Amino acid sequence: MTLLSISHVTRRFAGLTALEDVSFDVEPDEVVGLIGPNGAGKSTLINLITGITPPSSGDIRLRGESLLGVKPHLIARKGIGRTFQHIHLFDELSVLENVMVGFDSRMTAGYAATVLGLRSVWREEAQVREKAMEILGRVDEKLLAQCSALARELPYADKRRLEIARALATGPSLLLLDEPAAGMAPQEIGALADDLRRLNREGMAVIVIEHKMRLIEGVTDKVIVLDHGRKIFEGSFDLVKRNPDVIEAYLGRNYADVAVAQAS
Repeated sequence: MTLLSISHVTRRFAGLTALEDVSFDVEPDEVVGLIGPNGAGKSTLINLITGITPPSSGDIRLRGESLLGVKPHLIARKGIGRTFQHIHLFDELSVLENVMVGFDSRMTAGYAATVLGLRSVWREEAQVREKAMEILGRVDEKLLAQCSALARELPYADKRRLEIARALATGPSLLLLDEPAAGMAPQEIGALADDLRRLNREGMAVIVIEHKMRLIEGVTDKVIVLDHGRKIFEGSFDLVKRNPDVIEAYLGRNYADVAVAQAS
């Protein structure tokens, strides 16, 4: 069964059309790249998928179930995790505590039990702490070593990794990443690509918004290209980087010339 289906989605803000009649599917074993110039509607689409913003028309379905009208925290429970274009961490919480926050939608202890400090709450918190440590190690051993540090003390690239770790704590089957390689050096981008391929092999689908074509080329099964809110192309990276519409709207002639030279 198709994991995610975007069907004729349009989003208007007053007189501005941010997305217009966008459709594509994501299969359970796919890594999908979402590229295009700034203002193309990429982050808006992620906000629609996660319920932050409703579409003006069209439908979004997860495993055949419509997500229209479903609140963001319930969408997270259904298996969609995300990061943001601009980092959203709890700066005054530790690295470990930031990941533990990601488990909130999956915890079973109610408000009354928490206030009363029941033993079941302590047990669940201990389990969450252990699972959060496992996720930190899974994402980056360096993050695990810094688990007691405040999030605000991390270098920029490590903050990006921490956001990914927190998103994994929601237990997603579909991970949405909004420019995860921003601020990363080439070696760090290579490590991120390895991480995304590993997550995909473990059974997680991924949609990644990114301007760093090295990451898009290295991890994606297909690429969706948006321009002025419309989908102008869908296909493999090899096809995308040679498409004249994509070259004109986004990649530029210099990039295309390099791509052709490398293929020769």
